[in-house]
Amino acid sequence: MKKVSDSSVIMHELVLPNDTNILGNVLGGRVMHLIDICAAMSAYKHARSPVVTASIDHLNFLSPANKGDILILKSSVNYVSSTSMEIGVKVESENTLTGNIKHTASAHLTFVALDDEGKPKKISKIEPLSDIEHARYKSAMKRVETRKKELSK
Repeated sequence: MKKVSDSSVIMHELVLPNDTNILGNVLGGRVMHLIDICAAMSAYKHARSPVVTASIDHLNFLSPANKGDILILKSSVNYVSSTSMEIGVKVESENTLTGNIKHTASAHLTFVALDDEGKPKKISKIEPLSDIEHARYKSAMKRVETRKKELSK
């Protein structure tokens, strides 16, 4: 078993003019790309093998980030089955002039670990330690069951 903290990632990215729309807000596709990268790093750290994105669930954009803001992405493994894992990502944006930080987006992604032949590989379970980790684990279990039901239709 591995601790959640062993594969947690914090990533920072400056929102540049090329990352924004005509209103000066960061493009949703740019945020999606960064979420996938941050989550992949947590998945790599947990599996210690190549991983692929299997799904992105419940990507919610909550408030805009603007040109010049710093995006702060935080990812951690919420749940592990035999070959796949759910990674949660929270995106915050920090106004560089005021220091104000707001919750910008959140998502849950599923990754599959691969062996040397590109086949799904068994991976270690996680051991939730804190109350927050236990709550995320239980919520993730419910999402996994929901996904399985949806895919079996």
